[in-house]
Amino acid sequence: MRVVITGGPSSEPIDEVRLITNRSTGELGFILAEAFWQRGHEVSLFLGRLSQFRHPQATYFDRNEDVLRMLRETANSQTVDVVLHAAALADFEVAAIWAGDRRITYGKVGSEHQELAVELAPKAKVISELRACFPNALIIGWKLEPEGSREDLIGEAVHQMQKNRTDACVINGRAFGDGFGLCTPQGLQESFSSKPELADFLVKWTERVRT
Repeated sequence: MRVVITGGPSSEPIDEVRLITNRSTGELGFILAEAFWQRGHEVSLFLGRLSQFRHPQATYFDRNEDVLRMLRETANSQTVDVVLHAAALADFEVAAIWAGDRRITYGKVGSEHQELAVELAPKAKVISELRACFPNALIIGWKLEPEGSREDLIGEAVHQMQKNRTDACVINGRAFGDGFGLCTPQGLQESFSSKPELADFLVKWTERVRT
């Protein structure tokens, strides 16, 4: 199979030297790619540049826009069989920085400011573009929630699939509990205690679905 995997964190600039990012390490994307490679599949791996896990065959990105461009430029995208969108991408970007009532527009925010306000604006979701990029692929998204109930999280996963025309969603976070779950439009299908267990299942499950 031809498989596309995203993993790790994106980042958003505050100024020319500072960034906003998240706690994603890139480990899951790395584990997923290794599992598919070991089964003989062709993998395109896109990792956030700040990932702690590195791979010589990975392509690295910074912002959401970068990974979306890379996905759109994937050669022969109509022949991609599976997309695993595990990257932890930014939900917001910096719209403005204020020192009191003065907007700061130059390159680096100086440390002389005693109080600053960072104004954030929502970013478009990359997952909403995946079906257009890979019209024939089995697309699996991710949903992590630290709050709420497991039932609420499953409902959010189903909504994600309906909204973005994806086929499955991996869920995790405190709302789910320990480990991971795999949801389809019919609800929760499987649970996994570890990332390697999840990766092993996804390889075999996608092989069955795509053959």
